[in-house]
Amino acid sequence: MLKALNTAATGMIAMQTRIDVTANNMANVNTTGFRRQRAEFQDLLYQTDRRAGGQTVNGATVPTGIQVGQGTRTVSTTFIHSEGALAQTGGPLDIAIEGQGFFQLTRPDGQIAYTRAGNFKRDDQGQLISVDGFPLEPSVTIPVDATNITISQDGLVSVTTPGQTTSQEIGQIQLALFANPEGLEAIGRSLFMPTNASGEPLLDNPDNQGLGSVSQGYLEGSNVEVVNEMIDLITSQRAYETNQKVIEAADEMLRRITQR
Repeated sequence: MLKALNTAATGMIAMQTRIDVTANNMANVNTTGFRRQRAEFQDLLYQTDRRAGGQTVNGATVPTGIQVGQGTRTVSTTFIHSEGALAQTGGPLDIAIEGQGFFQLTRPDGQIAYTRAGNFKRDDQGQLISVDGFPLEPSVTIPVDATNITISQDGLVSVTTPGQTTSQEIGQIQLALFANPEGLEAIGRSLFMPTNASGEPLLDNPDNQGLGSVSQGYLEGSNVEVVNEMIDLITSQRAYETNQKVIEAADEMLRRITQR
């Protein structure tokens, strides 16, 4: 019965983690480029009282064993990198990735971070930056007197300035592709950092080597599905309550034993 108490407690802890993950997903349902997470679990070690295939005192083979599990644990909170829905904004500096890939941003410490959020702005020099002021890498600078900005599906940036009849190419957007994007480490602000698990990024222009294309005037929304998150929330809550009932039942059995 003491085993049941500890085993059920691990189930409650696991469901609390799953609810925490679901809560974060729901909180970011409207966050540009957000990637939902999924909690994954694994059963713990088993106490083996009799092994299957062993021999009885009569020399017979035991067809089944006696093993009692000791609960569960959280092994990962995996980011799901499926695409979010695209929303048309009409903004000339709003860029969505259709397919695989990440934008590259230079952090203040010089490290490169990766994001799917393409809601870019211009700084006082005309350089494309994120909403947190991190410059896009490779750098793209829009002339102050630009009257029209065009970004092609393969990431080529062109502008038209007064007195010109044709557009002028001023930069090239590049994307990064990872062998294992689930291995990226989230650092907040819709940013990811590479790890040994993610591998090194493959850099190229959009629409090359498996990278997606880019769409100007669109933003990629969160890939959170509210209905699915509500289902996860309900099932997690019920599983939590069930484990709580197990603890109550084991406690009642202990109470009855001690009263004898």
